[in-house]
Amino acid sequence: MQALTSFMMITNTIYVILVPLLVITILVLGIMALIRYNRAFLANQKKDEKLKKSLGEILKDYRLKAGMSQEYVAHELGVSRQAISKWERGVSDPSTTNLLSLANLYGFKVDEILKQIVQHKNIS
Repeated sequence: MQALTSFMMITNTIYVILVPLLVITILVLGIMALIRYNRAFLANQKKDEKLKKSLGEILKDYRLKAGMSQEYVAHELGVSRQAISKWERGVSDPSTTNLLSLANLYGFKVDEILKQIVQHKNIS
């Protein structure tokens, strides 16, 4: 009987020590996993941010691919070179008429750019 009582005391002591220790271990491991997940998520988000482009960046890319200078584009559209620069830097946006003219000049479809811009704004 005494041996059974000693065994029960030892068992209770083990439960009193091990159960909280196990709970703390599970919590610590869970927190560590969440921290790793959060770091990976933030790294992917930063990578996605780098891939996004504004309207101005897209227009500049098309102009450079077409091998045209800002002066040439400005002359073709009947606007100043500063206007082209402002569009490409994102200081201002071209009017609808000018955007259509740029599309014709660079050889792209306006809806392609607008879809990219909408996706950029929805993700941001």
